[in-house]
Amino acid sequence: MGMTEELFQRALGLSRPWRLERTRFEESERRLDLYIDFERGGTFTCPECGRGGCKAYDTTERSWRHLDFFQHQAFIHARVPRVECPECGVKAVEVPWARPGSGFTFWFEALVMALVREMPVAAAARLVREHDTRLWRIVRHYVAVARAEADFSDARAVGLDETASRRGHNYITLFADLERARLLYATEGRDASVLGRFRLDLMAHGGDPEQIEELCMDMLPAFLQGARTHFPGAEVTFDKFHVLRLLNDGVDLIRREEQQDSPELKRTRYIWLKNRGHLRADQIEKLEALLRPSSMARKTARAYRLKVAFQEFWDLPPNLADTYLKRWYFWATHSRLPAMIRVARTIKKNWAGVLHWFHSRISNGMLEAMNSLLQAAKARARGYRTVENLIAMAYLVCGKLDFSLPI
Repeated sequence: MGMTEELFQRALGLSRPWRLERTRFEESERRLDLYIDFERGGTFTCPECGRGGCKAYDTTERSWRHLDFFQHQAFIHARVPRVECPECGVKAVEVPWARPGSGFTFWFEALVMALVREMPVAAAARLVREHDTRLWRIVRHYVAVARAEADFSDARAVGLDETASRRGHNYITLFADLERARLLYATEGRDASVLGRFRLDLMAHGGDPEQIEELCMDMLPAFLQGARTHFPGAEVTFDKFHVLRLLNDGVDLIRREEQQDSPELKRTRYIWLKNRGHLRADQIEKLEALLRPSSMARKTARAYRLKVAFQEFWDLPPNLADTYLKRWYFWATHSRLPAMIRVARTIKKNWAGVLHWFHSRISNGMLEAMNSLLQAAKARARGYRTVENLIAMAYLVCGKLDFSLPI
């Protein structure tokens, strides 16, 4: 063995019976090829039962993409033997530099996993000069391996929320551990069955559905139905941010209807939707003018006062919450504002879950932050071809998984 081969053998960490046979460097092709073989008469361990001393039965030529050698692509080639085990029969040997079925070495896959955490997969693919489909296979493999090792036995409070997977009515639902701020599960759809799938996944990771004490969600009837079916022992809290979104939607609908006769309402959408403390001085001045009795925006002003009154509900002592909510409901249902009446009736249908916030004090704010991270990743990547890729990225970004690589 020459000095060059010895150097590369040490760099690759090869041990008997494996050895670096030769190297081939082509500057014009910007390529380095490393040829590995095994010693004549060398024995191997059975990959199934671990029995040692198994001799080669036959061999197959295989190649793997390795880390670049400076600016040159590098490839490993080897004769991979099948061994004849007295107990298991003929089995293919696992090579120490790559996982079974992969066309890349462990070192190359480790580089890919580091890159895709910081940039879109397509950009990483251009950087390493590979097709992004091959990189997605790497990502999905290591996400699956890391999730298989995840332990959800300590999950007690879970939030769930849907997010768009693409334009139109395509969604995935995210389930998060609200105490440990980690994504537990992601699945396609937003119907009652997603909670059934989460229940099965939770049990597969050491969790007990009976130990889930709290579920936080929006007022989607399908979610509530799924919670009652698959987690009957859990208390439901309706996320306060989704309740506020309902109120904001009601206010905005009334504003859009009223601005047809009140031109002063044009370009005032965010003045009504933002909290007063987040408005600029000129916006506050505009809001106060629109709230005056002389303003033509009377319906929008009434809807806005209903929204502000409901926001005060969250600051009440628990013993006053039910009485206050009943008074607010009476006011809203007698407001002669159809949009706010619909909001009030939706809250009435979900009364217990709205009030339960005063006991659980949980919300999906952390899940909203996860959703923002995921949507930002999707925007940088200009979307994903498949839902499976989006779900894999959700786990990568929000799952707090251990991606230990065997290198």
